[in-house]
Amino acid sequence: MRYRRFGTALALIAMLSACGGGGGGGGGPPAPPIAGPTPTPPPPPPPTSTCSLRSRQDWAAGVLREWYLFPETLPASLDPSPYTSVEAYIDALTATARSQRRDRFFTHLASIAAENAFFSSGSSAGFGVRLSYDTVQARVFVAEAFEGAPALAAGIDRGTEILAIGTNAGDLRTVSSLMAAGGPQAVSDALGPSTPGVTRLLRIADATGTRDVSVTKADYTLTPVSSRYGARIIDDGGRRVGYLNLRTFISTADPALRDAFATFRAQGITEVVIDLRYNGGGLVSTAELMGDLLGGNRTTSQVFSFTTFRPEKSSNNDSRLFRPQSQSISPTRIAFIGTTGTASASELVINSFIPYLHAQAALVGTNTFGKPVGQIAVDQVACDDRLRVVAFKTENSARQGDYYDGLATKVEASCQAGDDLTRPFGDPQEASIRAALDFLAGRACTRISAATGITTQAIRERRELLTPDRPSTVQREVPGAF
Repeated sequence: MRYRRFGTALALIAMLSACGGGGGGGGGPPAPPIAGPTPTPPPPPPPTSTCSLRSRQDWAAGVLREWYLFPETLPASLDPSPYTSVEAYIDALTATARSQRRDRFFTHLASIAAENAFFSSGSSAGFGVRLSYDTVQARVFVAEAFEGAPALAAGIDRGTEILAIGTNAGDLRTVSSLMAAGGPQAVSDALGPSTPGVTRLLRIADATGTRDVSVTKADYTLTPVSSRYGARIIDDGGRRVGYLNLRTFISTADPALRDAFATFRAQGITEVVIDLRYNGGGLVSTAELMGDLLGGNRTTSQVFSFTTFRPEKSSNNDSRLFRPQSQSISPTRIAFIGTTGTASASELVINSFIPYLHAQAALVGTNTFGKPVGQIAVDQVACDDRLRVVAFKTENSARQGDYYDGLATKVEASCQAGDDLTRPFGDPQEASIRAALDFLAGRACTRISAATGITTQAIRERRELLTPDRPSTVQREVPGAF
């Protein structure tokens, strides 16, 4: 989803820009670990009349009718009475656009407090891992573990397989049995709610063998650029290449991005690998900063992106120009690593460089999710309700933006590659990074299939990021997070 900010008398309306709505799957800075955030106190009880189910449903419908990017798809009238939640009513109102793949659950209801905590500091509660699952063999793996969170502290990291889940040794259930009984949702349910103090016994397997580990969920702060592998310079046979892995576009990423690019600039880096393979999106402002940092050879009269609302809201349209920074580099070639977990603000950055670098900017990995639209956020503060409603589309300087089926058919260069969980991020021998380095070196590769966006390795594995049916704020912005 993509969000920006503006105000109205209706309530606090925030346009922030965030991720790809659960994003399907993808199968994601040098800084010390940060202590867990102070929990946000619950809001005071709202007036019953304001926050009754019917009142909240009517409010949501009113917002949609005023702001929705596809008003022609909304039903002329729809009785909310049969729907037992605001979310179910929103799903019914947007069903037509969803059937057309233009709004794949991007429009949704969120908690104001939870969103503010995540976007301002990356705060969340959980084990601190990103999980993917093999859709063919019904296996669950850790795609990534976050610094300062319980799982990594317990020795669980990228490549670890979760074999069974329980609350104690007596009720462990194998992942295969959970998948057989209820699919990925059953695994999500078995892992428990995202509440500090929730403990699960996990039977895991990794390079050291199989063992049982007890892990307790806790508040932690997600570092958007990993202190372990987030930014580095790779020596590829004497060629120096900048590598950056960005987990999510939140405001706390900005200093780390500036630091990384300052290092690249000081080292004379002109070829970069931008790893967005699990990045479901985030704030437009951070995406714009990344564009600026990659745009040292762009001018302040060149367009980074266009933002366009429906005709009657055109006063909100915007043309964002490049603003090169003191840390900006002037890349001659960029390899963007992506998967179907790469969405929204990530796709915005990739798309924005197509008209300038053409075939010197490649998508490496698999096809992306396909989210060329963004949401505004309309708040009903008394009820802690924030309605994220799809209200605008984004396009690059060539007015290209209709990539609802991903960017594979839009980029001028692409290279198929797998996601090698046996190797850490930043490793030049990891499959996607190796393919990215090959592209930068001018070596031949196989283009990503427009039909599936899936590589030969991915066909064997068919991994997707594990996402519950009703993801939390963190799970929308950081697909696969638990």
